[in-house]
Amino acid sequence: MKTETMKDVQYKVKDISLADWGRKEIRLAEAEMPGLMSIREEYAASKPLKGARIAGCLHMTIQTAVLIETLTALGAEVQWSSCNIFSTQDHAAAAIADAGIPVFAWKGMNEKEFDWCIEQTLFLEKIESL
Repeated sequence: MKTETMKDVQYKVKDISLADWGRKEIRLAEAEMPGLMSIREEYAASKPLKGARIAGCLHMTIQTAVLIETLTALGAEVQWSSCNIFSTQDHAAAAIADAGIPVFAWKGMNEKEFDWCIEQTLFLEKIESL
């Protein structure tokens, strides 16, 4: 697996071809997360997080993808890695990468890869090879 660049976005996920499946699940999850969706709807036009840079390290799941897309809809520049080597939903990570958001996460990474992903999230400008 190598670091990929797409649409000027760097990411590393297990399989980018899972993005469509992830997108379908994100749409389903949005219907189950009315709080975030209300915030997104109310504040997206005003972009209250414009200029904010958010480096997230949380389980890379479909629900986290809804959070990430809400933060970006509110104007934040977001980059993400998973906080657990086993919790990543690879289709969620692929959908976020496909949406143009830097993400470094895949299920089953080893400790070295895990540390590398967190470093890339914190220091995005200088992506290093794993």
